[in-house]
Amino acid sequence: MIDFYKKKPVTIKAVQWTGDNFGEIEQIARDCNPNCSIEFEDGHLRILTLEGTFGIGVGNWVIRGIKDEIYPCADDIFQATYSLIEE
Repeated sequence: MIDFYKKKPVTIKAVQWTGDNFGEIEQIARDCNPNCSIEFEDGHLRILTLEGTFGIGVGNWVIRGIKDEIYPCADDIFQATYSLIEE
């Protein structure tokens, strides 16, 4: 039987890659899962995730998940899935 599921509310950390905010990307990846890392070379950002290595395009997001994993997310998916928590 196919059932319907709703995503549990989870708070994540995320930063949008602008092409010149590598320091923020480093900050979100700091102390992440040992199997994850980031690379910035020749203007290209890549992250090594639990599922493999992914290039991050300008405008896309780097998310730090609930198990300290990092992963990429396209902007349209991010906007449809997450909302900013106002402090």
